[in-house]
Amino acid sequence: MTGRQVHRTGTLVLSLLMAVIGVALIVEAVVGNGSAISPRLLLGLLFVAAGVARIYLEVRRGRGA
Repeated sequence: MTGRQVHRTGTLVLSLLMAVIGVALIVEAVVGNGSAISPRLLLGLLFVAAGVARIYLEVRRGRGA
């Protein structure tokens, strides 16, 4: 495995982990009867958005776009 492949795999794994943490924060906020603007809910949404965006950009970069 080359250094570039290790970096790409690491980026994908950490991005997926960010999205999972975001979903967990959202679930925790909803189950805990948080308000519509609770900090956990907003933080969860930001984690999911960042994780999905990183995955999208890494996959797009891998195709040579």
